[in-house]
Amino acid sequence: MGSGGARVATEPGGAGDHTSPAEKAARRRKLADLMSTEMLQKVQDNFSAAVGVAMVIVDPDGAPVTQPSGFSPFCSAVRKRPDWRERCFHCDAVGGRTALSTGEPAIYKCHCQLVDFAAPIIMRGEYLGAVICGQVKLDKRHSGPDFVDLSNIFPTEGSWSENDGLLKLHSEIGEISYERLRSAAYSLYYIASHIVEESYSNGVTQELYAKNLRLAEESQRRAELERLLREAELQALSYQVNPHFLFNVLNTIGRLALVEGAPETETTVHAFADMMRYILKRSGSQFVPLRTEVEHVRNYLYLLKIRLGDRFDFTLDATEEFDNVLSPFMVLHPLVENCINYAIEPMESGGLIEVSLYRDGTDVIIDVVDNGPGINAERRVEVLRGEADHGGRKSIGVYNIHARMKQYFGDSHGVEIMSPFRQGRGTLVRLRLPLEFDPCDF
Repeated sequence: MGSGGARVATEPGGAGDHTSPAEKAARRRKLADLMSTEMLQKVQDNFSAAVGVAMVIVDPDGAPVTQPSGFSPFCSAVRKRPDWRERCFHCDAVGGRTALSTGEPAIYKCHCQLVDFAAPIIMRGEYLGAVICGQVKLDKRHSGPDFVDLSNIFPTEGSWSENDGLLKLHSEIGEISYERLRSAAYSLYYIASHIVEESYSNGVTQELYAKNLRLAEESQRRAELERLLREAELQALSYQVNPHFLFNVLNTIGRLALVEGAPETETTVHAFADMMRYILKRSGSQFVPLRTEVEHVRNYLYLLKIRLGDRFDFTLDATEEFDNVLSPFMVLHPLVENCINYAIEPMESGGLIEVSLYRDGTDVIIDVVDNGPGINAERRVEVLRGEADHGGRKSIGVYNIHARMKQYFGDSHGVEIMSPFRQGRGTLVRLRLPLEFDPCDF
């Protein structure tokens, strides 16, 4: 017989094993997650009944993953006591590791002097556990190979052999030929490996399906963003006549105003030219520096101030602190334009629009406030859904921005509308931009 006692101290579950309980639980779950435990249990039960030997599937630490099949009264009684059960686990762990080292089932004698076969379960080069088959005595009339003897590695004091009832149960365990035990071990080993392999393949298939589903959702999300961006650019593109002709005319008017000593006319022309340049010559990126959005709105409000005169005034409070924060293209202009259309235009005088930027944690807040008649709760919901009717057509400008902001940054970054405002009058519309994010993610 071979001697296994010299090498077991460093095996899992032995004196040299420092694996934490959490790590052991994780290893046990891994095998259970990979295989169809219910199916394997049925196969194991039927095999045990047909062959007449005990069987169980264990993890790398020797702890059972399946319910034991065909265990003798002796082994069932021994495993009821925690310290003896740990010895059983240790013997099964050593048997499994021994089998792993050879790549095929290995025979060993446990601490109760019963013979077991251990067959390793290996998946993609990783040792997941073993099929344990046996708890028998070998028929001495049939020879077998040498095997690891673990019967003497534990102290004899307080062992099962001091219990008369267990000694009687031990004596009742029958003998079996080596060939029969080996055949049973190999058969269940092949079946268990096949079931684990099939379960692994099914898991890989399900994982691939889930990834494909996520990719499809991501593609749909990107398509929606592109659609929203195209809608945002439609208004900009509607201004496009011939950029070169347009800018040549504007430059000519600007020079003429300068020559004639009309500085306000010159400023107005340049403001309009800057607006058109921003709209028509934007790069292909979906994001622009916030300062360009702010300057575009400043030019827009300046031109409206020229047209409307004393009917309204505006303030735009933006410090250089937020100049390089990235903003989605054309999200601020439609909000200000809404204030003009719905709050300022109906007023004969005293209109006011205030645009302010400030920091709130990891976001920059942009508030657009007017002093118009306000908007009721039902209308606010319709606006954010793109269902608000205006002059027989749907008003989708704010909805477009609301949807884009949520698509880019999540639901917490959608457009906020607060009204009534200031003693029942006016409306506040708020944008919330992350101070830092990676535009390459979009």
